[in-house]
Amino acid sequence: MDYNSFLTRDYKTLLDSPRNKKVRRWTRLHTILLLAAILAIGTVLTFISGDAEATRSAVNPSLLQKKSSKNQRITIPLHFPSLLQSSPEEKTGPSAETSSTHWRSVEVKRGDNLAAIFKREGLQATDLQRIMRLGKSTRTLRRLQPGQVFRFQITENGQLQAMEYEINGLESLLLTRQSDSRFEARAIQHTLEKRITYTSGEITTSLFEAGKQAGMPDNLIMDMAAIFGWDIDFALDIRRGDRFALLYEEQFLEGQKVMDGPILAAEFTTQGRTFQAVRYTDASGRSDYYTPDGHSMRKAFLRTPVDFRRISSRFGRRHHPVLNSMRMHKGVDYAAKSGTPIKAAGDGKIIFRGRKGGYGRVIILQHGGRYSTLYAHMSRFKRGLRVGSRVKQGQTIGYVGRSGRATGPHLHYEFRVNGTHRNPLTIKLPDAAPIRKAYKQDFLLKATGLLSQLDMHNTTQVAANHL
Repeated sequence: MDYNSFLTRDYKTLLDSPRNKKVRRWTRLHTILLLAAILAIGTVLTFISGDAEATRSAVNPSLLQKKSSKNQRITIPLHFPSLLQSSPEEKTGPSAETSSTHWRSVEVKRGDNLAAIFKREGLQATDLQRIMRLGKSTRTLRRLQPGQVFRFQITENGQLQAMEYEINGLESLLLTRQSDSRFEARAIQHTLEKRITYTSGEITTSLFEAGKQAGMPDNLIMDMAAIFGWDIDFALDIRRGDRFALLYEEQFLEGQKVMDGPILAAEFTTQGRTFQAVRYTDASGRSDYYTPDGHSMRKAFLRTPVDFRRISSRFGRRHHPVLNSMRMHKGVDYAAKSGTPIKAAGDGKIIFRGRKGGYGRVIILQHGGRYSTLYAHMSRFKRGLRVGSRVKQGQTIGYVGRSGRATGPHLHYEFRVNGTHRNPLTIKLPDAAPIRKAYKQDFLLKATGLLSQLDMHNTTQVAANHL
């Protein structure tokens, strides 16, 4: 092909020729007709398409919604968590806990106070001042003991949100922030679950060892000895083969044992004699132990007013170790370590306090009109006691020593009835007041139930031992 012809051809002359002008008129007309036809066809197709779409939408309206939303523009705000979350000041205590707070536990150390703990944990002193201004409800925070636990709820920026103080296993104090400058204090009491437990034992070496073998803690062994201490001398009367059994409370908090409760019913058999005791609490809240028929287990006097190692001299005629002659010994000597507390044998009034010849330091108590007791050879008297002071049974009145004529530290104890000396080890001691008549029927009903449980367990235990 001759490409040069395209470059040298005179197109203007060709277009201006009469023939070409006629062609151009027909071309314009055809173009107009073609465009009109295209527009007509497009209009018809658009009408048909819209009618079909409307028909489908009437059958299923969701199609129209989908179509319209397909090209819908949605504006979503940017998410800034640190700006959208409420500030610590807007929160009102533990109920507003979020991921921006956490709890921290702190144990009280020796010498700690709350100010030292706040400083160590980086908490604001102004919050401590607001808490202490709450008054009586937070007074307990001034007396912290090592081992107690604080729990602090603290925000991410270090602000105290709540504080829980565990006073003991049964109660705690909760402080919550109510506003930027105010805290609220609330005492929380924990409810204990009480369970009745049975245990028994037989003495082979000592009461203490038998109690341990029966799974009893030290305080429970001492409580049992105190219940029967007016009838049984646990230093002198106990024999191999003596038995005991008791029902007592165990107290649990959320399934965990917290402490042992009181003894509810107890039985002790020694030298062929059986003693039983039942605990009863009257309507006024006073608790005590009674025999099954309602007599008090307590006596008006303690059998032994001191914890002693041995009886160094009994009541009666004896050879005096200092005077070297036979003399009537009008009391009982209890050998004990110097400084051992001496207890009042019964409720009474001090009628003598001072030195009395060979007795050394002496206190004499008057118990009503008939009875009096004497305590001699003390190392010192209990501070605050004087002639005329009234004392309660079991109250410390002095301490073991060797004042006066004594070869070693001991308590010389005398018991007098209407001025006559009687043997403290053998005299029948008067009972304390029995249960009041107003509570007698209620007591008998409860005592019968407890003793029946005790008997049932004893029978089961005996049967098990014979298998």
